[in-house]
Order: sequence, then C-alpha cells, then structure tokens
Amino acid sequence: MRDPVTGLLFVLPVLVLFLIFRIFPSLGAAGMSLTNWNIGGEWSFVGADNYARLLDDVNFWLSLRVTLVYAAIYVPLTVLVALGTALLLNQVVFMRGLFRGMLFLPYVTSFVLAGIVWRWIYEFDGLINGLIGKMGLGPVAFLEEASLVLPALAVVSVWKGFGYSMLILLAGLKSIPGSYLEAATVDGAGPWQKFRRITLPLLKPTLFFVLIIETIGAFQVFDTIYVMTGGGPARATYTLIYGIYDHGFRSFDFGYAATWGVVLFAIVLVVSLIQRRFLDRGNT
Repeated sequence: MRDPVTGLLFVLPVLVLFLIFRIFPSLGAAGMSLTNWNIGGEWSFVGADNYARLLDDVNFWLSLRVTLVYAAIYVPLTVLVALGTALLLNQVVFMRGLFRGMLFLPYVTSFVLAGIVWRWIYEFDGLINGLIGKMGLGPVAFLEEASLVLPALAVVSVWKGFGYSMLILLAGLKSIPGSYLEAATVDGAGPWQKFRRITLPLLKPTLFFVLIIETIGAFQVFDTIYVMTGGGPARATYTLIYGIYDHGFRSFDFGYAATWGVVLFAIVLVVSLIQRRFLDRGNT
C-alpha cells in the first residue's frame, strides 16, 4: 500500500523551493502592481491606477506588438528546426551521442556570449556581410534596419535554444512503438505517409509541450536584445520584458513594472490556452 505522506516528504523540498521562488514572488508582484512602490521602499496603495495608466501607454502597445511579431517568427522556426533535427537524429545510428551533443552545445552557451558573437557576425564588417561583399552586393544593416532586426534576433535565439526542444522531441520520437511504423511499411506507406499518419499524431502531446515552453521563452526574450540592440533601433526591439526592465531598473517605478509583469503573465496564459484548444481540436 502506498503511503502518501512518504511521497509528500520526497517532493517537499522541491515544493518549498517552488513556493519561495515562484509562487510567493508572483503573488508579491501582483500586490506590488496595485501600489506606486519606488526604490526607497516607500509605497502607497493606488488600486487599478497602474492598469489604467498601462492601457493608455503607447510604449506598452508598441512592446506588445513587437513581442507578438517576434514570437510569430521565433516559435514556428524553432519548432521546425528542433523537429527536423530530432527526426534526423532519430535515424542516425553511428556516433549519435556526438551529433546530439554538438547540436545541443549552443543551448548551454551563455546568451550574453552568443549575443556578442552574433553581433559581430551581423556587423557591417562581420562574417555575413563579408560573404555578401564577395558576391558583389552591398552590406545589409541587420541590426540597424527596423524591418530586419527582429528576424535577425530570432535567428540568434533559434540557434541558441532549439537544442532543448530537439531533445524533448527526440524523446517523444523514441516513445513511439516501432511496430506501428513497421506495420505501415508492410502496408506500403512511404516516409511522408508514416510521418503524417503515425509519427505526427503520436507526437502531438510532445509538440504541445514544446510549443508552450517556446512561446513562454519568446515572450520572455531579454538577454539577446539587451546585448545586441538595447531595445533599438527606434524601439523596434522594445519587447514586454525589456519594458519591465526599463520601468523597473531604469526608472525605478517598481509598481508600474510589476503591472507590466502581471499583464505579461495573463497574455502568456491566454496564448497557452488557445494553443491547447487548437491542438485538442486537431486531435478530434
């Protein structure tokens, strides 16, 4: 007979850490959003004034649009790259561990270091423009052109972060019974038919998890932007997280910054629920 008390004791350390570093700070931020807390620790209750101020804030709506555009570029690209590499690794037999480690290596690289390296790659005298120059074309202002900077940053984040999702999807592929694919091969199904009719439906729960974590990651992008663009040019990379940083650690308006954080949490929750509903509908 299983003892629930024993099980609770095993998960208690993690539960305590989760409460201390996740739940309590979140509740504190929600409470702080109802005040005008400043750097001196002085505060007064202002109710919903910060939320009314946010609705009239042009920079908030700008940052929301920038974040949504970035997520629309980053999330599908990351899922496609992670799924493609996972499918390839699933077919590799020789030196699979080496290839898996090489593909996962960028994930454990510091975002700051990656941003510095990729900033040099995107510079006018950097690697990409050097190759473009050899073809007789002019340099491209990847980080100075508003229409190019978000795709350029998304490429950096995909390179940096796809390895984690790749391993999750690879684990999902390994969990698919080989007998299903063998039976489909005997019935004359080709690679695309097996992927569409067997692999993809059985992989949907894993894909849903990957979509959720990558969407959350897209809405929380900060390090790359801080290092490479600083929110520019002309606020073209001024995301929601960068707005929280700007108000909280530049203007020291902690109450208003917490309001941005609460709204960001609500947006991510709604987007996650929409993704879940969409995938559940695809399963029916």
